[in-house]
Amino acid sequence: GVAVGGEARPAETLPAGDDLKRIRGIGVVIEKKLQAMGVAGYQQIAGWSAADIERVSEQLDFKGRIERENWIAQARILAGGGQTDFSRRVDRGEVDTSQDR
Repeated sequence: GVAVGGEARPAETLPAGDDLKRIRGIGVVIEKKLQAMGVAGYQQIAGWSAADIERVSEQLDFKGRIERENWIAQARILAGGGQTDFSRRVDRGEVDTSQDR
């Protein structure tokens, strides 16, 4: 597969990566799909171009959701070691991240 925002690597050599479920709008199912596409970290999502968003939206089959839920803005904050209101709630166990909303 082709990794978004980087060169393709076989999935088994990918680092553990970040907890993508700390981004509002990403649950277990979407996280698995992203990982299968080679997306494992906030840094990758933070650097997505319009073309990347287009490609990912198409593969995940949900037009406009990435922009609507501000994945990139959230990923930039998380990649920089910051937190969002949503990630704080996830960290405290207040959000059921096992569902895709």
